[in-house]
Amino acid sequence: MDSGRAALGTTSSSGMSRRSLLRAIGTAGVGTAAAGFLGACAPGTSSTPTALASASPSSVSGSATLWFNDDDLLKVFRTVVPSFTAKYPKASVKLVGVAIDTKLAPALISGAGVPDGSFLSDGSVLGQAAHLTDLTSQMAPYRADTVQYKLDTNTVDGKLVGIPWDTDPGLLYYREDVLSAAKVDPASLTSYDALLDAARQIKAANPKAQPIPLEQDPNLATQWLMMLVNQQQGTGLVDADGKLTIDTDAYRKALTWIKAVADEGLGARSKFAGSAQIAQADGGTVSLVPWAIWYNFLIQSSFKKSVGHWRVSQLPAWTTGGARSGVMGGSSFVIPAKSANPEVAWRFYEHAVYSPEGYRAVFGSNAVYPSGLNTALPSVKSALNGTSLFKPLAGLGSTSLWEVGTKASLAIPAGYRIPSWFDQAATTYLGANLQKLMDGKMSVDDVIKKSVSDIQTNLVDRS
Repeated sequence: MDSGRAALGTTSSSGMSRRSLLRAIGTAGVGTAAAGFLGACAPGTSSTPTALASASPSSVSGSATLWFNDDDLLKVFRTVVPSFTAKYPKASVKLVGVAIDTKLAPALISGAGVPDGSFLSDGSVLGQAAHLTDLTSQMAPYRADTVQYKLDTNTVDGKLVGIPWDTDPGLLYYREDVLSAAKVDPASLTSYDALLDAARQIKAANPKAQPIPLEQDPNLATQWLMMLVNQQQGTGLVDADGKLTIDTDAYRKALTWIKAVADEGLGARSKFAGSAQIAQADGGTVSLVPWAIWYNFLIQSSFKKSVGHWRVSQLPAWTTGGARSGVMGGSSFVIPAKSANPEVAWRFYEHAVYSPEGYRAVFGSNAVYPSGLNTALPSVKSALNGTSLFKPLAGLGSTSLWEVGTKASLAIPAGYRIPSWFDQAATTYLGANLQKLMDGKMSVDDVIKKSVSDIQTNLVDRS
């Protein structure tokens, strides 16, 4: 997913690239090499997760090495270290930047050079569960204060093997100037039918408009589809029993809507953060963007002409009174079963994620992001219900992204689970078929039938 790196440029406060952003919010996947290692150690095929014994705060001592991807988030979490060491003077942590996608899986399997803890995409957690520490007892005090879907993505066989970090809710970004010119009232965009009608109205006013982006990267397009489906049935590719959910009304409704966008010429085909998409959105060709919160990264870093004209609201709903949020991306922290100092690793993550001092340091104003980290939100309900951790965005006309985003995070339906083979399904099967649907080469029924058959045969039955 490096195609947009050169075109993206940098943020005003850092040099985070497109790939760095995708890794940070958990959408880059485990990578081909890691997926190969993990295929042989799916949940239930090895020993159960190792449990971490509790210890009193006064007894926490020693040093722990924690892995992060070598990007801005590493720098952000380093700002948490001083308050951690003040709380636990006998303990120390070393935050190291590595290529987690390629290095973590081999280390977990071999036991050589394994870290004491690691940042990890939600999509990779369950595939490595057999090699992770069981954190069920440690997380017990925090379950009620954690957004439920994040607990679901980190649970296998009733055991919590990951510490939820961020939420990545779906939101609706739109160009208020374009909508105004087409006489579209943003307050009317409460259903996907209304969104489709608005796109038609915008195109009627400007025949060159293609208001809704249709993602060309198969993996990201599949995650976008998951966001739409998660709104309707609270699941993703599989249900709680691991059964495929593709042949359902929720998928059929979402795919039919996407097909209408494509067939009517209402969708702009491009890749997230690529030069084409930036030009489309900044120039007004694209003006209605149902996407994850982190779309605002482009508004802050890459748009020139349209600065100040973007706004944000809740996603539309599929049915009256239905969920107006879904999940698209996310990451957590894990502690390997072979960690040399799991207690220090746990205490650091506990401090960074659940203490006000920790999450304020991460999401609030810091040396890396002076205005705060605003491309993701905490998974902690008390943080989401609290005062804003980051400042309003000038690119959004200083409207409150925090207010809209936190409401969406708290409304994400529970039950979202990510199978260990998600990336393969997204890239090779469902994602590839979704591309053909958007290009007018497959029907909705064909996408469902072929995707179910291929994924069941090549991934589910072999996992």
